[in-house]
Amino acid sequence: MITPDIHERYLDALLKGDRTSSRAVIEQTMQTGTTTNMVYIDVIWPIMVEIDKLYREDRISRVQEHLATRINRTIVDQLQNKLPHRPRKGKKIAISCAPEELQELGAQIMADLFESDGWDVRFLGGGLTNDDILSYIHEYAPDILLIYGTTPRQAPAIRQLIDRIKEVDAYPSMRIMVSGGLFNRADGLWEEIGADLFVPAANQALEIASGEVPVKPATRTINRRKKRRRVPADQQSTQVA
Repeated sequence: MITPDIHERYLDALLKGDRTSSRAVIEQTMQTGTTTNMVYIDVIWPIMVEIDKLYREDRISRVQEHLATRINRTIVDQLQNKLPHRPRKGKKIAISCAPEELQELGAQIMADLFESDGWDVRFLGGGLTNDDILSYIHEYAPDILLIYGTTPRQAPAIRQLIDRIKEVDAYPSMRIMVSGGLFNRADGLWEEIGADLFVPAANQALEIASGEVPVKPATRTINRRKKRRRVPADQQSTQVA
């Protein structure tokens, strides 16, 4: 069971840059019977969100944010091999960050969870141009392209990529999914830029991608934002921050 005390101790250790204590909190949590999936979804992800919030509100320094994010990512690297491996689904997903995205942790968590669920995953990360991504999805032909973004300045590049994909129309069966703080904080932005799917948090990604949660077709809006589709409470797993 994940308790507030676990979150508090883990966040405190991360912000201090204490790698040993951070690992100890995770190890102690798993010794209570908490699965690796639950650690990803109920500890790593919400603490990642909290660190970003604290930094944007100027409540922690840039150094603290960097220390915490890097330790959090190191722990994800160590946990990845402990995730279960379900039978292959025969579905493919490519996961990319916005071109200037430096915080790849959320996208990496998504990649690990999809791979654990039996998807064929290609994690591209950040730093690629739209042309790079277009070229790769033409080669790989994924069922889903997931684009992860965290800051408002990334929205134009993501919009341009989606526009290019729609204009080329070479991937009619590929759905475009977006996730990250950029879309959580801008209500309806995912529809405005023409994405097909929106994932608010890691615990909903697999259900939405697999079609277990109905999603209405996205419609590009002009000079207004539509309200973001929210997953019904009875179809969600544990909500994260």
